Amino acid sequence: MNERIEAGSMVFVADGEMGVAAVREVRRQSSELLINIQNAGDFTVPLDAVKDVHSGKVVLDIDRLAAPVRRALEHAHDAEDPRYAAIDPEAGTPRDE
Repeated sequence: MNERIEAGSMVFVADGEMGVAAVREVRRQSSELLINIQNAGDFTVPLDAVKDVHSGKVVLDIDRLAAPVRRALEHAHDAEDPRYAAIDPEAGTPRDE
């Protein structure tokens, strides 16, 4: 990771997929991020769950996230109106296990 994480950066679960959240705060002293997941609200994630940072994007490592965060990410796009959302069911959210 060469870039710094900044408030307002978009959050993704895979590079090249749809965004699922935005960084609200970077809490360096506690080594965590406060992110707002679409359709779910604010969650705290550890900085070691960040897989990559580039081009103003933060890519998370799903395996390092707590179960409630993973569940919220699975439903990040549920409230979108399909008439206006260019959504691919395989994009942007982790698969159910």
